[in-house]
Amino acid sequence: MAITEYASARSAKTTRRRIILAAGVALLLGAMALDTTVVEIGGDSDMRQQAFNPNRFGQDHFPRIRDFVQQKAPEAPQLAQELRDDRAGAIARHGTMAGAFPVIPVSFSGTMGAGSSGIFAVDVPGMPEGSSIRIQTGPAINGTELRDVTGDIQFGAFRNQIEYQDAGSGINRAMAAQTLADIDRETLTGAQVRVTGVFTMINPANWLVTPVAFEVLE
Repeated sequence: MAITEYASARSAKTTRRRIILAAGVALLLGAMALDTTVVEIGGDSDMRQQAFNPNRFGQDHFPRIRDFVQQKAPEAPQLAQELRDDRAGAIARHGTMAGAFPVIPVSFSGTMGAGSSGIFAVDVPGMPEGSSIRIQTGPAINGTELRDVTGDIQFGAFRNQIEYQDAGSGINRAMAAQTLADIDRETLTGAQVRVTGVFTMINPANWLVTPVAFEVLE
């Protein structure tokens, strides 16, 4: 083969390889374009919109939790007596198990006593001797009673333990905003109040109540 013929053949092969490579790149880019989703900032597909929002969760769920508690809550003296007479039966009737301890709704009227760090003792007529009731009034509300009382907000619905804890905090904040925002804690001692709330029964004679409804009576 002459040198010119050899060079011509080599050039043709190189050209074919370049054409095949260019076609392959074009096909790859086309496939990538078909598989690409355009995400609008702030749109439904924006991952920031899909991140768990505990405040929104609390605002969405607190109203039905409040309604559930108000429908189920027995009066405190009645509940205290039932717990003394038949603790297991009273828990089965009124409570929801949350781990090792039951969460129980309760309603009561009474006189606010001394408070510290937003937690006040409440003197409730008709309670058995040796019993005590305290209530959280904020501004910080602790615990997961509101999250747990209905029994239908389960860990498996969340991606991890942090989200599960944040859900409880979001519900607490929603409750405080809707129920406790107008309370003057400086003037609560001695006030007559009507309260509905929930408590975790660790000590059956000592209840720390997280309210869902709190009314200072005239």
